[in-house]
Amino acid sequence: MHPKRRTLAFALPATVAALLGAAPATSAAPASVPAAPADRHGPKPTIVLVHGAFADASSWSGTIRRLQRAGYPVLAPANPLRGLAADTAYLRGVLAAVEGPVVLVGHSYGGAVISGAVLGDIRVKALVYIAAFAPDKGESAAELAAKFPGSTLGDTVNPRSYPLPGGGTGTELVIERAKFHRQFAADVPAADAAVMAATQRPVATAALEEKAGEAAWKTIPSWALIATADKNIPPAAERWMARRAGSHITEVDASHAVAVSRPAVVADVILDAVVATR
Repeated sequence: MHPKRRTLAFALPATVAALLGAAPATSAAPASVPAAPADRHGPKPTIVLVHGAFADASSWSGTIRRLQRAGYPVLAPANPLRGLAADTAYLRGVLAAVEGPVVLVGHSYGGAVISGAVLGDIRVKALVYIAAFAPDKGESAAELAAKFPGSTLGDTVNPRSYPLPGGGTGTELVIERAKFHRQFAADVPAADAAVMAATQRPVATAALEEKAGEAAWKTIPSWALIATADKNIPPAAERWMARRAGSHITEVDASHAVAVSRPAVVADVILDAVVATR
């Protein structure tokens, strides 16, 4: 098992709370991706990667390549980002189509989704939080992001309306393109960050404000990667949630887009969880 590195996550709407500020930074040298261990403990798990707000499944590309090279099946579904209960129900449906054991990974708001989607699913062997929220029952992502100072997300997002299926309108948030690189992906090359800004998926404010249900991290082993230069979710909040969950903690000097900027570190943390729970 690797020594502790760090975690990352995302933050909440300007319209929800007075979001936080900057974050400390620590570093850890990324380790190379180990080869998949022999099948001595049964079938290899499917690694399911759940993205968060202002991102899409392509943010996992570098991590996916490393996991596949290590010999593991990987699935990275689209997270609807419309509401916590609806998003967890969607993920539950995705997982129902997966055969065999699962290691479930969430980035940012995706951490809240994985926490609520797997209660009672004995196939899920580990939860991995990548700069992510790990709420307890009754907590929201917005509340957790505001628990510690450090996020500057509120100064970079714009609200806009969208039609709700049953009538009326909802509010979703997008990060201003001109501010996306510095806010979300400061350690990613500018040209790549520009593509990320253009393809970002808006998140409904309702998803960030909705209270979580029972937390799966209370019964499933968990790992957490903290991004110490995260400007979305304060690293102090990520660290506090990871310690509360009893997670195996790794910290790395990276932005909120740690899966893009440091995919080798992300893959290592995931493989730590895989090897430890096989």
